[in-house]
Amino acid sequence: MVLVRNIFRLKFGTARAGIAALKESIAVAPRLGHPGQFRLLNDVSGDFYTLVLEVTYPDLGAMEQTAAKVFGDPQWEAVYRTFVPLVESGRREIFTIVETASPAHTGDT
Repeated sequence: MVLVRNIFRLKFGTARAGIAALKESIAVAPRLGHPGQFRLLNDVSGDFYTLVLEVTYPDLGAMEQTAAKVFGDPQWEAVYRTFVPLVESGRREIFTIVETASPAHTGDT
C-alpha cells in the first residue's frame, strides 16, 4: 500500500476556494473507478494556506493507472482548471505504508 501526499501552497486568501475545488475533485473520483482513500487536510500551524490531499493506493501501478483515467476525464479537468490559478506552489511525497495501528496500539505484546 502506498500513500501519496500532494501538498499545495495556496495564494493568500484562496483557502476556501481551494478546499471547495479539491472536494469537488474527490467527488469525481469514484465515477472514474478510483481505488484510493482520500484525506483532505488544512494547515493549523506552519506555512499559511497549505492544503494537503492524501490518497492511498494498493500499489504504484494502481496510482499510475488511476492518473491515466483522471487526467483524461473532462469533468476532472474542468475542476483542475479552477484549482490551478489558486496554487502558488506544490510538491508530492510518496510513501510505502509499513504499518497501520489503532490509537490504542502501543507496540507492546
